[in-house]
Amino acid sequence: MFEADQSQRGKTIRRVYGNITGLKKQVRKRLENLYRRRCTPEDVISPDMARDLARLSQESGRQVGVMLARDGAVEMVLVGDPRSIYIPDLPKSRGGRWRLRGLRFVHTHLKGEPLNQDDLMDLVFLRLDCIAAVRMDPHGGARDLEVAHIFPAQGGERPAWEILPLMSCAEPDLHFSHFIQSLEEELERGRQALPAETARDRAILVSVTDQDREEAAASMHELRELAQSAGITVADTLIQRQRQANPRHLIGKGKLGEIIVRALQCGVDLLIFDQDLNPSQVRTITDITELRVIDRTQLILDIFAQRAQSREGKLQVEIAQLKYLLPRLGVKDDALSRLRGGIGMRGPGETKLEINRRRIKDRIAHLERQLEQVKKNRSQRRSKRLRNEVPILSIVGYTNAGKSTLLNTLTHSEVRAEDRLFATLDPTSRRLRFPRDMEVIVTDTVGFIRDLPQDLLDAFSATLEELHDADLLLHVVDVSNPHYENHMESVRRVLEKLDLDRKPSVLVFNKMDLAPAPVLARALRRYDAVAVSALDRSTLGPLMNTLEEKVERLILPQEAELAPEAVQTTPQEIDAA
Repeated sequence: MFEADQSQRGKTIRRVYGNITGLKKQVRKRLENLYRRRCTPEDVISPDMARDLARLSQESGRQVGVMLARDGAVEMVLVGDPRSIYIPDLPKSRGGRWRLRGLRFVHTHLKGEPLNQDDLMDLVFLRLDCIAAVRMDPHGGARDLEVAHIFPAQGGERPAWEILPLMSCAEPDLHFSHFIQSLEEELERGRQALPAETARDRAILVSVTDQDREEAAASMHELRELAQSAGITVADTLIQRQRQANPRHLIGKGKLGEIIVRALQCGVDLLIFDQDLNPSQVRTITDITELRVIDRTQLILDIFAQRAQSREGKLQVEIAQLKYLLPRLGVKDDALSRLRGGIGMRGPGETKLEINRRRIKDRIAHLERQLEQVKKNRSQRRSKRLRNEVPILSIVGYTNAGKSTLLNTLTHSEVRAEDRLFATLDPTSRRLRFPRDMEVIVTDTVGFIRDLPQDLLDAFSATLEELHDADLLLHVVDVSNPHYENHMESVRRVLEKLDLDRKPSVLVFNKMDLAPAPVLARALRRYDAVAVSALDRSTLGPLMNTLEEKVERLILPQEAELAPEAVQTTPQEIDAA
């Protein structure tokens, strides 16, 4: 399983890992001979092997350890210093990342000290069956055995491990094979107790932030909605509030250990971070946890890829995904160089990394040419509408604010509307006739979200061009959401990026029936808005009047001036609309 050295005679000699500098030849030979030993599966370590480890440790003045497989075979021999021992990289876990590694590590403690924090971190990060310390007496004998294992139960404030009572090295009272079987069965029961739909990924959501608790909780709630919208089962959430993020793996090492244990307990195969990760952080966290790791931007891109229906939408999403992938290709490695034939191509040639980068850039250029053609066709359709001088109203707002539902209710349409984030990606247009015999076109657009990825915003520029042709924007807000004001600010920032913040608009507070009455009253006092329930047509009268007046004032100023008197709209006319 582990690396072995080959002697000149062709015999396989197992390697001794760690701090072997200065070891006597005889001690080193005895360490190598440990590979020939075997413990019974019933023992954490046999009394004879524990005694030999203690003697070798006494003679070398260093900690000595062995990595044992489930069948008792010695898979690795390690030597440390007097206070610690370093475990090198181990092979990937057997049977997948939801199980223990199938290895136990037993090492000596020269001064009879208990298992320390480093030992317990090794237990968690390496997902060992157990970690054990042979406590030595002052004469170099193996006195006591201390064993720790990952704790299978979920919830509460208990640590991620459990340390068993001390047992004698000469007569250990632990049947290891039965113990490890029951431990894995307990972990499996915990995973099965969590509800999950078939063939869905399970994920732990992670946030590392300096925001206050309320803002961090709101952001995590939105990440949960995004994950569920992508078809992911959320097994657990973890928020770490710290002033400065760890540059190597963003989250603190202790919290990362908690995540590994929770992944074991919940059967998780995916970590989703609320913050954007750089390529180095993704690689480091993946190496440590052996889980798939994505960030918020990648999750949003995945949702868009699932929902894109039109050719234009698919082109835009693929462009955004490739632009996200491009800077995240692996670090250049000269070992990947390969020769490419042809004049001017002799020598080291291009590395595999450079070829992949060039291919992605070529693919992006190809997709952008296709998208440009789609934009041209869309522009022709828009110019036809503009020639007909039909006013255009575009619905904008935070994702899942009820934009598509409002379009359906206003225009008696059946556009697909769902209670999930980013249900609408492709723009949809419908005609609306006002009671005063005036017709407009209402366009539904993709929803916005906090920190919308710039690559996605750039890719969807073709779709969002519809907003530039709009005569009036309907900014729809879910007033029942406790964070509706933050959502309004996020939409305002996106409109500002698109140079649309000065476009005439009407603020619409949707889901008024779900909002507490004091909250709705305060919102209406603070903002110049119209409250509606998009599912209840009887609430749309004030909105229809406001829209009609705005359209007349903005689009038909001359007709408005020629009209002798404003015509009052009756309730019957509103209902007929």
